[in-house]
Amino acid sequence: MEFTVDQIAQMLGGKVKGKGGDKINMLAKIQDAKPGQIAFLANPKYEHYIYSSHASAIIVKKDFLAKKEIDSTLIFVDDPYLSFTKLLEEYHKLISFQKTGIEQPSFIGENCSVGKNIYRGAFSYIGNNVKIGDNVKIYPHVFLGDNVIVADNVILHSNVKLYSDTKIGVNCVIHSGSVIGSDGFGFAPQQDGTYKAIPQMGNVVIEANVTIGANTVIDCATLYGDSTIIRQGVKLDNLIQIAHNVEIGKNTVIAAQTGISGSTLVGENCVIAGQVGVAGHLKIANNTSVGGQTGVSKSIKEEGQRLFGNIAMDIKEYFRSYALFKKLPDINYRLRDLERKVFNISNVEDEESD
Repeated sequence: MEFTVDQIAQMLGGKVKGKGGDKINMLAKIQDAKPGQIAFLANPKYEHYIYSSHASAIIVKKDFLAKKEIDSTLIFVDDPYLSFTKLLEEYHKLISFQKTGIEQPSFIGENCSVGKNIYRGAFSYIGNNVKIGDNVKIYPHVFLGDNVIVADNVILHSNVKLYSDTKIGVNCVIHSGSVIGSDGFGFAPQQDGTYKAIPQMGNVVIEANVTIGANTVIDCATLYGDSTIIRQGVKLDNLIQIAHNVEIGKNTVIAAQTGISGSTLVGENCVIAGQVGVAGHLKIANNTSVGGQTGVSKSIKEEGQRLFGNIAMDIKEYFRSYALFKKLPDINYRLRDLERKVFNISNVEDEESD
């Protein structure tokens, strides 16, 4: 696939200085780019590369002033990094949505509706009463259970499993090995010390523009009619566990190896780093930031808080220590105030003795 420099500039809303008709077929780093490729310059410390680059075109900030002659064609934009990101996204879409047709062997059940321009890879399985939108890409070994709904422009990579009644919104990408709609961790303790499984009857709803990393698991809700919900724009990393009846607010991002326990509501535009543990039945306010390996054990009611820290110890000792830890700023203030008073008294006594 090739585009001219002029076409790319039009896509980015930029202005061209140089050969607008040159063909571009690849994106590259400015220090490695070759003819036929396009690069970008956003960080001033890489500016020296632009004077020796072999790229056919380079995206630069609109106020860029060259100190020496540049062989490459320049595209002037407001933000080179965002513009290059947009190009990467468009290139990725072209690559991702190239595949069409049905590979064999594959299976589709009864009463299914399938949109236009879809791809079904070999060994994929589609259950009964499934609805699939336009331009959906279902890679090999994907499983779609009964009554699943997959909207337009969704990509399901190899070995994705969508349990029955799962709903996937438009423009979602789910990476290999992810499981959506598995049973929540619901077991009732019995008098003899055993556990009895509680049937999990709800489903999972994934709204539009959500990305889910590889080997992430999202459990279904417990009761029929209830849903575990991932709101629009959410980005989930690899190896994340989302338990039953959880709701993740729109545009929240969560890094790898985080676990969120059942019935917790995470707000909008939150940032949750790796290996975070969130207890069940909590509410996390909008715009909350949680640092890596933090344990969240109570609701966060105030928006915009930044949280960090967790040390394992005996639970009783921990809560006694935590009670004191919260008071340390006040204790430190009182101690300093007391020191000032003692110091002043000491000075007065010394003056009187003189």
